[in-house]
Amino acid sequence: MKNLLLTLLLFFSLVSFSKIIIDDCIVKGSVKGLNNGDYIYLKESNDKQELRTLDSTIIKNGKFEFTIKTSEPRLCVLFHKDINGIPFIVEKGIVSVDITKDAVNNSAKVIGTFNNDEMQKIVNSSKVISEKINAFQTKNMSLYQKASEEKDESTLVRIKNEYDALQAEHSNLFINYAENNPNSFVAALILESLVANPNQDFSRVTKIYNSFSETVKNTKQGKKVKDLITQIETQNKAKSNLNINAIAPDFSAKSPEGKTISLKESLGKVTIIDFWASWCGPCRRENPSVVALYNEFHSKGLNIVGVSLDQDLNKWKEAIVKDKITWTQMSNIKGWQDPIAKLYHIESIPQTYILDSNGKIVAKDLRGEQLRAKIMELLEKK
Repeated sequence: MKNLLLTLLLFFSLVSFSKIIIDDCIVKGSVKGLNNGDYIYLKESNDKQELRTLDSTIIKNGKFEFTIKTSEPRLCVLFHKDINGIPFIVEKGIVSVDITKDAVNNSAKVIGTFNNDEMQKIVNSSKVISEKINAFQTKNMSLYQKASEEKDESTLVRIKNEYDALQAEHSNLFINYAENNPNSFVAALILESLVANPNQDFSRVTKIYNSFSETVKNTKQGKKVKDLITQIETQNKAKSNLNINAIAPDFSAKSPEGKTISLKESLGKVTIIDFWASWCGPCRRENPSVVALYNEFHSKGLNIVGVSLDQDLNKWKEAIVKDKITWTQMSNIKGWQDPIAKLYHIESIPQTYILDSNGKIVAKDLRGEQLRAKIMELLEKK
């Protein structure tokens, strides 16, 4: 009977201990080079990408520990005043964090659960490639400078191609991981950083997301990736309305004198929509050429509709007078938040659209002689 009681007590103690491991994330930290009594802070990024402190603890005998309630994987960061933030995945299980601070470099190793093990593998692989890139730069820096001075194009091209190949190896490390690990929360973290990159293949990113397990898709990070993909799909669909041969979306705003003007009522045989601002250096440098173009071809049917991204009415008016602009001007005086700029997805200026007499987009972002040649070509067709 006594042996049975001891067996039962041992069994229930094991069950209780297992429950802690299953239900919580326990972070066990070991540090070298940090002072006992120093604080370690646990932080998490909120929806505004601001780090907020969740908890703190004191280093004792070179150790620290956190117990974190969790229902799904999420990214958190450990902070100490003398080291950079150490990211780790909060998930059920025991996470081992080894931190070393010395005079040469600070390092950390995070392992113990599936996603933290996966992230550590990515970190290790990334370091290897980064070291190769640094070594390549050190080895070839003087050679590249010499080739530049001597205009040795073959050497410059060779060094650039080799460097680009190393950079591509580094980039491919992350997207290949996301592509080949649909059950990993780390893959969702990687995809979040890739989805908004304009240089990334959006169709590939979407395909990777679609391959994720439902568990990964249903995490907060997975849902965020889905939202980003949906936003980009919506933007791409809207931008298709601005393709060549599409009818330019109509808009209206007030002139410098306060009169409401629309694009539709301002169309000529050929119309240029010119997005600019008084504070935009490249726009102002381009204006003399546009003024000359307008003076030469306005009588033959060229109209220009200037849309200013100014926020200061007086500075806008001053620029119009100083640059001798006489064509139609309008603005909502809202800067980058101008609804016309948003309608046309303007992310940089100057930017132009060239329309035919029906308001159809026939060309975009032409400058100088290219713009003049296009205007002449279109007017001759009329």
